[in-house]
Amino acid sequence: LHLVALNLPFSGDMRADFQCFQQAQLAGLTSTYRAFLSSHLQDLATVVRKTDRYHLPIVNLKGEILFNNWESIFNGNGGQFNIHVPIYSFDGRNVMTDPSWPQKVIWHGSTANGIRLVSNYCEAWHRADIGAMGQASPLKTGKLLDQKVYSCSNQFIVLCIENSFVSDPQG
Repeated sequence: LHLVALNLPFSGDMRADFQCFQQAQLAGLTSTYRAFLSSHLQDLATVVRKTDRYHLPIVNLKGEILFNNWESIFNGNGGQFNIHVPIYSFDGRNVMTDPSWPQKVIWHGSTANGIRLVSNYCEAWHRADIGAMGQASPLKTGKLLDQKVYSCSNQFIVLCIENSFVSDPQG
């Protein structure tokens, strides 16, 4: 399953699932992509289908492994990954080095176990004012789910996860 960033940073007011869907389509990717965020309807840990949580690796746009599987992101260690494996945007830029994302922080709105933090997810990702708070993770920690609270007015990286893996029938 591919983990890919949106092509621009976003504040706490975003239509992230729609953005993930639209940018994946524009990039010519045929799978479904959902935002790597807890929402008012769903905890982050359950965004990927149960059948795909254990046996599929989580990879970047170029197929390099970030995690052995979806479940390993939520084992309580904060989603520790190898910071030498880049995370790319849908248009192929490395979010860790590209200046389009001046703050190398990703929104997630979750606990280290991927459960939604209702007090820290920018009012279900509909508020971008300085008084609203969102849970996010600085990538320099090497964790996707580090537990830091930021104002929703910040423009941070938003990740998308492929949530329906379709194998090639010609394969």
